Amino acid sequence: MGLVARNKQRERAAGAVAVAVVETVDGGLAELIPDRERPRGWTLLIDGAPQSHVDLDDPAHLSFEYQRRLGHIADLAAPPNRPVQAVHLGGGAFTLARYVAATRPRSTQQIVELDGSLVQLVRRELPLDAGARIRVRSTDARAGLAKVQDGWADLIIADVFSGARTPAHLTSTEFLTEVRRVLRSGGFYAANLADGPPLTHLRGQIATAATVFPELALVADPTVLRGRRFGNAVLLASDRELPVAELTRRVATDPHAGRVEHGRALADFTGGATPVTDASAKPSPVPPASVFR
Repeated sequence: MGLVARNKQRERAAGAVAVAVVETVDGGLAELIPDRERPRGWTLLIDGAPQSHVDLDDPAHLSFEYQRRLGHIADLAAPPNRPVQAVHLGGGAFTLARYVAATRPRSTQQIVELDGSLVQLVRRELPLDAGARIRVRSTDARAGLAKVQDGWADLIIADVFSGARTPAHLTSTEFLTEVRRVLRSGGFYAANLADGPPLTHLRGQIATAATVFPELALVADPTVLRGRRFGNAVLLASDRELPVAELTRRVATDPHAGRVEHGRALADFTGGATPVTDASAKPSPVPPASVFR
């Protein structure tokens, strides 16, 4: 551990005001910014783009809009308090894995995060609870998923961004076929997707998921769905009937507006988009600079 890190630990132990931690990682410049309203809350940014927020005192608190929606899906993946087996593709500050560990004790989880330097930074500055059954692998998301046995996971969450874009090889039918292999019957797959007008990427991802999973739902801000601004949408997929009514109720309680599309409405939104294969896959679009201001 370096001198700067040791000094920061002493400051925290002494009750001093937390200061930002800035460090170069494989994916760019990482910043851990202290939350002035939460004594042990931190926001992770990579090259200025917000990645995740975590509160070490209250890991069940989800600050970001899309993370709350993923949290709702994690809540509905199994009966309350029942442990689950979860795979997180993309680590960030390990926010969703911490959430599942807090809300579903004794869960067994795997995080797959390509950026090994980021993993080291988060482990050092925002350590995981020693009792959490969370394994972290520093490898590519698709390569890491390939090492998980058939039918192992109750829940797979994909939140992978490189330079604020989802890599192309994580957008295809072949990738989602691998996701389906790892999910047990009745399991949930949830993906954080980002797009803006004309929503070509988002529609293509729904069409792609529909070739692999019989049941789909999409959660997003209505202005994003209407193609008025760039933003996040959360896709939920499974081989069983989805709890759409309960998901809709939970989304309605969020501070930010959200809408759940399902069935005919989602098919109409997709509008005949073509499924993506490895041969045709492209990264998600570059967000406009205004998104991060």
